[in-house]
Amino acid sequence: MSLLRMIYAALAVWGAIHPMYYFVLWFRENGTSLTDMVAAWHANNASSGLVWDLTIAAIALTVFVLAETVTRKNWVALIAIPATFGIGVSCGLPLYLFLRSRPVT
Repeated sequence: MSLLRMIYAALAVWGAIHPMYYFVLWFRENGTSLTDMVAAWHANNASSGLVWDLTIAAIALTVFVLAETVTRKNWVALIAIPATFGIGVSCGLPLYLFLRSRPVT
């Protein structure tokens, strides 16, 4: 595996674990209500701006993944979409780059 692919893989793992750590802490303190979590994301203008920034980035990444997957017929790369919306862009983007950069056979 190339150095670049190892970096993408490491970033995808980090992007899955690090944010999820904070989500788990929040759920332990506040319960498992997703509605309450979304309300916490919009606690102030700064956090609302960040939520919208990440939402727009996630949508752009999804459009890119779909377009590239259809063109390249790399169907396994579609796993980056649920990773993006289920975990975050910090996992979905490097995961997609990892999957896209594999050697073509």
